[in-house]
Amino acid sequence: MRAFLTARPSLPPVGHWLAVGLVVSALAAMSPSALAQFSMVPAPLCPPPAASNNDVEQEFRIDAARHLYACYPMRVYRGKLPPLLYGVMMIEVELDAVGNVTSVGVVRKPAADEVAPWVLAMVRRAAPYPAPVKMAGGTVRFTETFFVDKSGLFQAFSLTEGQR
Repeated sequence: MRAFLTARPSLPPVGHWLAVGLVVSALAAMSPSALAQFSMVPAPLCPPPAASNNDVEQEFRIDAARHLYACYPMRVYRGKLPPLLYGVMMIEVELDAVGNVTSVGVVRKPAADEVAPWVLAMVRRAAPYPAPVKMAGGTVRFTETFFVDKSGLFQAFSLTEGQR
């Protein structure tokens, strides 16, 4: 019993723990944070949009998604999306008669909080969208779902290539 009370487990020397801490810190500094991809929206490369000849919301939504892809070609995920996505988000957008965003709201927020402001900023900065000339009242309101990868690339539901 006395041996049990006086026996101490042997711990590695303090220098060992210091080395482990330095290695962990170095690895953390080398791997970029998932937040970095969503910290800023690049400047859009939007070509001047042509008016949309669609008079149905679902078809106009495809024109809007094509415009968004043209504005951010460097952020579009090419090919089938991976099985696990970093964020899935649904938004509702309203455009005026010349294609400017009058409102954009979140219908379904993503699990990763940093994705929502990033998607909303991309949508706003891509304006003007194709003018909804054939829509009733000259304005359009539509929903779009965004599938976002952890790399900071996305696909819109209207133009998705599917998932692996």
